[in-house]
Amino acid sequence: MTNNSGTADGRSRHHRVLRTPLLLLAALGLVLAGCSTPEATTAKAMESDRVVPAAGCNCADGSEFAFWERRADTTKVVLFLNGGGVCWDAKSCEFTSTPGEEEGESDFYDWNLQGTNPENRSGMFDVTRADNPFTDYSFLYVSSCTGDAHLGNVSQKYSDTLTVEHNGYVNGTAALDHLAKTYPDATQVVVIGKTAGSIAAPIYGGLVADRLPDAQVTVFGGQSGAWPNSPDFNTDVLDAAWGAYDTMPDWAVQGLTARQWGVPRFWTQAGLHNPDLVLSRFDYAYDPHAAVEITGWEHGDSPSIDPVPGFDELAVIDANEKAIEAAGANLHSYTAPGDGHGLFEFEDFYQIKVNGTRLVDWLDTLVTDDPPADVHCTKCDP
Repeated sequence: MTNNSGTADGRSRHHRVLRTPLLLLAALGLVLAGCSTPEATTAKAMESDRVVPAAGCNCADGSEFAFWERRADTTKVVLFLNGGGVCWDAKSCEFTSTPGEEEGESDFYDWNLQGTNPENRSGMFDVTRADNPFTDYSFLYVSSCTGDAHLGNVSQKYSDTLTVEHNGYVNGTAALDHLAKTYPDATQVVVIGKTAGSIAAPIYGGLVADRLPDAQVTVFGGQSGAWPNSPDFNTDVLDAAWGAYDTMPDWAVQGLTARQWGVPRFWTQAGLHNPDLVLSRFDYAYDPHAAVEITGWEHGDSPSIDPVPGFDELAVIDANEKAIEAAGANLHSYTAPGDGHGLFEFEDFYQIKVNGTRLVDWLDTLVTDDPPADVHCTKCDP
């Protein structure tokens, strides 16, 4: 697979896909799909309203936080947790803007939503396609602007001139409360996380199930399977920098110290808390950007932008899944070959096919029927 979401210089694109111009996305779709035209429905293109939660929600720089809502079928809802990058010290959290990008976007993370505008109509967000499993779903699109993967709850002073509001958990649960209040009769809720946003997806899946106990809740985490369970990362970032450990519901940390509470454990804790959750993940085998934020905590030869000698990304993905399932949680998985990165906002969402099974068909079965068998590439190299 080729990388569809990197910049020309190979820098990881955690930036806001919502701002991608519609015409460019349409052109990209034609290039990827050739001359074929996907079957369409009578549905209108996605239209979203901006929702500003009550006081207490804000971005890293203290500016206004908002999320976007598409109201369609009130019994079926997607909660989409966008990436947005992460940070944990004065250098990575600095309020600088990358040349050529909107104000509020640095090389590390998005620290406000100043330039965000919901214009994406491609990939999963093309609700006019008949083969889109989420055509008739309502959507809540939650874009991270706090550098903490939707997990933080602390005002962190990194220097005399830099205080960062790691407020992601407060923002995310405000959107979650809106979901529960607005869609009380939902029977299907799908929590989808993209890159860094998928780290918190199983926790939010458990929180949805707590609020809407009669709904079937499916969690689909995209491209965080290689994040290691590093005790130093767990204590230095998740706990000390973001204040996440002390913020979580009891079930999310039960039986674990802050040093033990790592990203793969999020899946285990959610599955043990609610065995009815349908937990699933997608990863490219050798995505160079999937774990680029945490190369300092990786062991071995990483294919990431800043390589670490000896890190085998696919081996970590497979080992994480094995450990999650050994601890008692059932994790359904789809592992594609190559070094791709873009998924949800690209035509690849429909075109990825491994061992005869299209990802979009696998996902449709996952949500509407008994979970399908795992799909794993046999020839996984780029």
